[in-house]
Amino acid sequence: MIVDAHHHLWDPAVRAYPWLSDPALAPIRRPYTVTDLRAAAGARVAATVLVQTVPSVAETEEFLATARASEGPVAGVVGWLDLTAPDLGDEIDRLRAGPLVGVRHQAQDEPDPDWLRRTDVTRGLAVVGARGLAYDILVRAPQRPAALAAARRVDGVRFVLDHAGKPGIAAGEWEPWAAWITDLARCEGVVCKLSGLVTEAAGDWDATRIRPYAEHVLAAFGADRVLFGSDWPVCELTGRYTDVLTLTDELLAGCTTTERAAVLGGTARRVYDLA
Repeated sequence: MIVDAHHHLWDPAVRAYPWLSDPALAPIRRPYTVTDLRAAAGARVAATVLVQTVPSVAETEEFLATARASEGPVAGVVGWLDLTAPDLGDEIDRLRAGPLVGVRHQAQDEPDPDWLRRTDVTRGLAVVGARGLAYDILVRAPQRPAALAAARRVDGVRFVLDHAGKPGIAAGEWEPWAAWITDLARCEGVVCKLSGLVTEAAGDWDATRIRPYAEHVLAAFGADRVLFGSDWPVCELTGRYTDVLTLTDELLAGCTTTERAAVLGGTARRVYDLA
């Protein structure tokens, strides 16, 4: 049974999602609910991790309520909290009664590519780690050096790299992404999501194009530090949920049974401390 370590829910009628204003995202600019998730994922997916979409504590609270009411599959929430707030620890304590398993900030959208190096952010990351939560790293190429610096600088934090750092697969990027992945994997506290690669490969993706990136992630981190994520419903821009599952099966075809079990569930359960 699979643990999907990365998916979203949203409703444009409830709040604004600035990133959804991109015309290219019009096909997914509609509500997505837990009912939709169940229909898309099917019976193979036993549990999921619901990940923030906007910098909003209100959304985090709503996601925690959604998880509590879902009676499965949502087993954990990676929410947004202000890493720079003096009362960050108190906010984590207030919310962790729900299935809050991690924190994420969309560092890829910060004007300052060194945002993750800031002293107040570093202090916040340390608080997240001290409270026993994971921190999801969401970056593109400009923010990668700062993400590596943060992983090296802040001890005691379980860092989770989203979407393998978003390699530019469609543009044929290999370096410097590949060397950065190797360096990041040397930080023992970092794991990597095998997620979002169909989006980075664009509409004409296939397993052959994506396989070198997945194999590099697996070689650098090892299967026990890699976790599957669908990135649904963003993945619907280029394929269905079931297409992502089929692709993942193909990418893991050369792995042992133990390695497959780690990527498809074991790593997520350990890193996010899922029940």
